[in-house]
Amino acid sequence: MREIAADRYWGRVVDTMNEALLIISNEGVILSVNRSFEEMTGYTAAEATGKKCTLLECSACELMINDRHAGWCKLFQPNHEDIRRCQCQIVRKDGTRIPALKNASVLYDENGNQLGAVETLTDISEIDRLDRKLEQLTRQLDETEGFSGLIGISSEMKKVYGIIEKAAMSDAPVIILGESGTGKELVARAIHERGHRQNGPYVQVNCAALNESLLESELFGHVRGSFTGAFRDRKGRFETAHGGDLFLDEIGDIPLSVQIKLLRALETKRFEHVGDDRPISVDVRIITATNKNLIELISQGKFREDLYFRINVLPIHLPPLRKRKEDIPLLVSTFMQRLNKKTQKNIGAIRREAMNALLAYHWPGNVRELKSTLHYAFTITESGSISCDHLPPQLMEHVSLEKGAHSSLSVKDSREKQLLLEALKTAGGNQTRAAKILGVNRVTVWNRMRKYGIDIKRDVV
Repeated sequence: MREIAADRYWGRVVDTMNEALLIISNEGVILSVNRSFEEMTGYTAAEATGKKCTLLECSACELMINDRHAGWCKLFQPNHEDIRRCQCQIVRKDGTRIPALKNASVLYDENGNQLGAVETLTDISEIDRLDRKLEQLTRQLDETEGFSGLIGISSEMKKVYGIIEKAAMSDAPVIILGESGTGKELVARAIHERGHRQNGPYVQVNCAALNESLLESELFGHVRGSFTGAFRDRKGRFETAHGGDLFLDEIGDIPLSVQIKLLRALETKRFEHVGDDRPISVDVRIITATNKNLIELISQGKFREDLYFRINVLPIHLPPLRKRKEDIPLLVSTFMQRLNKKTQKNIGAIRREAMNALLAYHWPGNVRELKSTLHYAFTITESGSISCDHLPPQLMEHVSLEKGAHSSLSVKDSREKQLLLEALKTAGGNQTRAAKILGVNRVTVWNRMRKYGIDIKRDVV
């Protein structure tokens, strides 16, 4: 009885699919299609049924059709997987071509005889458009323009640009993860400027800059008399950002009490002013950023797990500068051009030894620290070129210590340091686990780390 009921509703179930579906006979005749097929191709079921599947002029099928074999299509040949899943182009009824993702499979009866095939087609026009736009933007990327203020041509940064483009076209919450100084604010601004909310407001809040009561009022607003100093009604940042994007920087510093209200606002798109119980509805896309490990904060009870999953829909990981040192010459060149214009100086170059020092430094402050370093150099240098004498003393001191440490190591010490680094990487930076791997105690690991100047964040993670 259940099988009969399932058969009765099968057509309705198939019509709820987002993917276009068609069933094809052994001879390549279309036997059945669903509603998504009609919407995607422009052909009605009556127009498509009974026609050859070559009706769609699929680019993948053109390669599979082969009259020299027993089967009219390679799909029906044993152990042939080329067309089971592939990207192709099909031609709609109006003659336009659209990119699609095809899945195809042969149907068999209980005796193993071929009955035909089933195919699904997914329209990937939007993905294809974004990919082409990203490719164009990557080609246009040069030393002067950058990508919405972000500078870099390394593979790590190109991945970031690609995610930004896709995130911009979505309304899903975005979280930007990265160390201080990597450019999280620039990423948030780029997402807004490249998205369909670009004509709406862009509102930014630094969650670490306000205490609990002020932050709640800043986000959600308040009514007159709700607390001492509330002399008039005030709109919050959520209301101000209606129709646009709200960027919550340093999201890891939000107090737990405010996290509860924030979670409710994200889930329901409604909230109340402080001191009022009337709900307010808003249309806001949330972008957050942090340099903290939210998973660790959750384990410590300082961050709500349900809020984490609500904001961590589209994560963007910004690489630290030490992981993309090939971008340092480009960053230096760009910042020098800007500083020449700003200071009206004519400092045309940076000497090789100075550039080598910048490349050797580990940049704990990332791009922000590099920019400050060049500001310092421009202040010290009157004209000509930047040398090591014009770089901050603490930077040169650290570079000299690093070089001295590397050059003075014996063969034994070099091997010991290498084994320690490998153990720490295997242990994910956990010193206790690294000690077990090496067969020593944790204090020995700590002493060796001091001896060789190993920094977990810089050298391991």
